Amino acid sequence: MQLFVRYQAHPLSLFSRSTKPISHFHSIRFFTHARISREPDLKNPEKEVDKLSEMKQKIEDVGISCDFTSPGQYIILTCPKCKGGRSLERSLSFHINQNKDFAMWRCFRMECGWADRVFADCVNQANKLDLSRKTEESLRLEPLSHELTAYFADRMISEEVLQKNSVMQLSTDQDVIAFTYKRNGEIINCKYRNIINKKFWQEKGTEKILYGLDDIKEADEIIIVEGEIDKLSMEQAGLANCVSVPDGAPQKVSSKELPSPDKDSRFTYLWNCKDYLDKASKFILATDGDWPGQVLAEELARRLGKERCWLVQWPKKDELCCYKDANEVLKNLGAGALRDTIDNAVLYQTPNFNARQLK
Repeated sequence: MQLFVRYQAHPLSLFSRSTKPISHFHSIRFFTHARISREPDLKNPEKEVDKLSEMKQKIEDVGISCDFTSPGQYIILTCPKCKGGRSLERSLSFHINQNKDFAMWRCFRMECGWADRVFADCVNQANKLDLSRKTEESLRLEPLSHELTAYFADRMISEEVLQKNSVMQLSTDQDVIAFTYKRNGEIINCKYRNIINKKFWQEKGTEKILYGLDDIKEADEIIIVEGEIDKLSMEQAGLANCVSVPDGAPQKVSSKELPSPDKDSRFTYLWNCKDYLDKASKFILATDGDWPGQVLAEELARRLGKERCWLVQWPKKDELCCYKDANEVLKNLGAGALRDTIDNAVLYQTPNFNARQLK
């Protein structure tokens, strides 16, 4: 059964860049300079327009709203991550190179420091895909320490579940958890989380796939969550038929037609896992209960087919709010409550998005 509603042909391979935070702004500047030498394609202006549109979509996906009419200049914006802190200062330095095929940014607030970059030309980035075989040794991984095992125990996740999912740590930094992304038992990608500053990053140039992919090989019903710890929480509750998206949630819902697979850069991981997803008849969207989580659920449902999607309604925490995600429910209400929450999912219906929530 084919679940992708607009494009039935096997998708082209399209790989987006890692979202690993960049610690030195100068390293971004150097890489930008290396790409400026390529002249714009003046003989094919439509290609240049498509390229800019593609990059604009990627930038808006991470919550940055800016003027695209000033390439080659640095502009200062409000950081969508920290919102400028208490002083609401404009602390995000943003730059698009002259050819409009590369953008980079960095927040200069000490408490934030968010930095990243995107490319318009996905084909060129695909050519840089790292296809080398990855192992625990090559990634310098080792078993979790007592401290990190306790970190997960506080979140009600057992050593058995951690070992089954090959959750490890960096041998070079024991404050960093390593979530191994596997397909057929082989490591395809690895995502890291520093438990001190809560920063996430991934291996550069790797193929994007769903976390826990081997657990849904023959699944007819698939649960999709927004983070690795939520995937582990589902498994702790006896729900192994669960995967997590690798990149979190976009900030706004697209009001445009679905892009073709080779242009759908934000959701490359779905197309890369299409053979697994095509076997399922039901998807339970258990994304976070906040606004970005709703946006992610909508974008997933658009691609998987809304008639095959169900949406989780997270239990109430108090009269004013609900629990946010699977791990909050597991910690506060227990495994039984998490299973009941999944069992009580409702057929997906698109929320009423206002103009400010669309792009």
